[in-house]
Amino acid sequence: MYKVIAAYKALTDEAQKAKFEEHFKNIHTPICLKIPGIKEVRTNKIFGGPAGASDLHQVVEMVFENKDSWKAAMKTPEMMESGKDAMKFAGDLVSVHFAEEIITKG
Repeated sequence: MYKVIAAYKALTDEAQKAKFEEHFKNIHTPICLKIPGIKEVRTNKIFGGPAGASDLHQVVEMVFENKDSWKAAMKTPEMMESGKDAMKFAGDLVSVHFAEEIITKG
């Protein structure tokens, strides 16, 4: 699978955090789900790490079945809308990455 991964930095202000959560759930996620070819949106809420607190709030994966569907989606108005919205509500809190998932089982 191919993914667009967004890593969001931790928020310390509770009011800012509530506003972020509201926008992400009710506005941003529905925009993402309209992207042609998207299989699912996976939201990973970060609650800590080996050293305790994490500098991340959440990591979100927009999942596509294969490279062709990912490449096609990257050119759509819906993907552009998703990117614009992320910059509007998360700006300097988010970094975006592209990935190919490789699963290894023991």
